[in-house]
Amino acid sequence: MALVKLNNRGVRSATTFGSISALGEMRFIKKLTASSDSELSFVDGTDDVVLDDTYKEYLFTFNNIHLSANTPFGFQGNAAGGSGFDETITSTSFFSRHDEGDGTSQLAYSTANDQAQGTSFQRLATDQGTGNDENMGGFLHLFNPSSTTFVKHFISNCQSAQASDFSMQRVVGGYFNTTSAIDEIQFQPESGNIDAGDICLYGIN
Repeated sequence: MALVKLNNRGVRSATTFGSISALGEMRFIKKLTASSDSELSFVDGTDDVVLDDTYKEYLFTFNNIHLSANTPFGFQGNAAGGSGFDETITSTSFFSRHDEGDGTSQLAYSTANDQAQGTSFQRLATDQGTGNDENMGGFLHLFNPSSTTFVKHFISNCQSAQASDFSMQRVVGGYFNTTSAIDEIQFQPESGNIDAGDICLYGIN
């Protein structure tokens, strides 16, 4: 067995290890807290939001998202200089679920929640309940949204307390099929409001 020998020229005599950012790090940017809001929007350059070429990857986290209606929750983007949240999306979606009574379990592709060159809000979570204790948590990764060369990929994973007492996990992946920079992201339910919950934005080096 090889042994490691340290001397006074080892770690204890080092004065610097270089920049941590060179190894990659996650930086908090902005938190939006819902209070019966119809949507929550992150717009680059507004209210301290950064959504540009400062970072190559952005992470949105969903914490205790509670909706006023049993409805899908989704997101869309807006290209720089665009007029609305209607970018072209191609996506894929599947889910797993298991009920509290241990009677039903399922893993399936979800054709009703994908898009093929669609411009609707992309569904990230569906069927979450509106009971006082029911909510959703998860995340959305958005890759290099400021690129003017490539399409913009995203990956999401959300876990919901479903209205009919299921644990529901939905995984979504796709891309904005545009070479324009995306500098605005909006989240909203398809009906009703986001009664409560936080959405946080982070930049990743």
